[in-house]
Amino acid sequence: MKPNFTQKVTNWGNYPVVEKEMRSEDSFKKIKEFVLSHNEVIARGNGRCYGDASLGETIFSTKKLNKFISFDRLNGIIECESGVLLSDVLEIAVPQGYFLYVTPGTKFISIGGAIASDVHGKNHHAEGCFSEYVLEFKLMTENGEIITCSREENSEKFWATIGGMGLTGIILTAKFKLKNIESAYIRQESIKADNLDEIFRLFDESESWTYTVAWIDCLQKGKNIGRSILMRGEHAFQHELPQRLGKTPLRLKKKLQPTVPFYFPGFVLNALTVKIFNWLYYKKQSKKEVKNFTDYETFFYPLDVINDWNKIYGKSGFIQYQMVIPKEAGKEGMKRILETIAKSGNGSFLAVLKLFGKNNPQAYNSFPVEGYTLALDFKVNSKLKKLVDQLDGIVQEFGGRIYLTKDSMSRSSLTNYLKNIQNPKFVSLQHKRIINNNS
Repeated sequence: MKPNFTQKVTNWGNYPVVEKEMRSEDSFKKIKEFVLSHNEVIARGNGRCYGDASLGETIFSTKKLNKFISFDRLNGIIECESGVLLSDVLEIAVPQGYFLYVTPGTKFISIGGAIASDVHGKNHHAEGCFSEYVLEFKLMTENGEIITCSREENSEKFWATIGGMGLTGIILTAKFKLKNIESAYIRQESIKADNLDEIFRLFDESESWTYTVAWIDCLQKGKNIGRSILMRGEHAFQHELPQRLGKTPLRLKKKLQPTVPFYFPGFVLNALTVKIFNWLYYKKQSKKEVKNFTDYETFFYPLDVINDWNKIYGKSGFIQYQMVIPKEAGKEGMKRILETIAKSGNGSFLAVLKLFGKNNPQAYNSFPVEGYTLALDFKVNSKLKKLVDQLDGIVQEFGGRIYLTKDSMSRSSLTNYLKNIQNPKFVSLQHKRIINNNS
């Protein structure tokens, strides 16, 4: 009798929840046997994406592919298996004076997931996507063959895999570059903006900064629409640091990490509590501008300090909706988006606005285009699908696109570029949803 590997699986948003077969192996030989013995397979990293792209009829988890292969400390080049997390990389790299060139808002994603989603961070306008610093990776294809992919070798498969959401095969190992740093701290400036006009002006004035991001109050209306706080930062040099930080500039003190112990009741999150939270967040900075030093974990990963924070949204779960509007239409498009959200009453605790620079045309499956991107968390409820449809319409009207890593609900017309990859073996629920809606 064959063992039953069927289990309930969901990603970080706890929506959707599926019951599928999921297996994890650390032997390439066993992974090949698994791929060849199933008609459909999709790879899954640490499950910290929000959408349904790593969910399928049969799921291969890369969690056991968690070993480092080499670390060239002279040139800052790491090679590791695809299930290694960004947090694992930072743990060994930061004390050696290195940092990730590009990181998203959580350090608990896998290297394979970072490539498949071609993740971006607060520095896309300055340093691009994660793929800019990937030198090569090993990919298991539909026939179990393992090929090396780089810009020179199997380049077509290399570029199709970047941002390809796992539809070209299973990434087994990867080699990528790190950047030099002198400290584990960020020199940060936080500036309050009264409205959308001011925050866009601040972004324009801050393009020379490596890292820029804005928290935005998505429930404001009228003259206050777009009320926000811009945070911009640079890796701090050792000589800049206050004496108390400069003694051990590459080492951080361990912090207590609270845990959300249970799923919050559904009534806790509503339009009123979101409005109160947004008001308090804006008011907590009493001055127009604040300059300080903060550690990299606080700057890049503010939510990672709370274990299981996704339970705050309750058992019904939440989605993260992220879109990009081209730069020339950015302000008008974002105004329409924010007006629609405010009118719906489906507010977001976490609304983050960032600037994208020019995209790499070779990375044709990557999400970013030059413009402004907004990411919002919405609790799943009966009214949410209607709001998502409205937002999709606005994004399409302004020539924008949505981020496939976050998508679990959007209309198929916005995600046609996923159809660039047609593979009968590696299939996700997201891929099926899009293909079926278009047929």
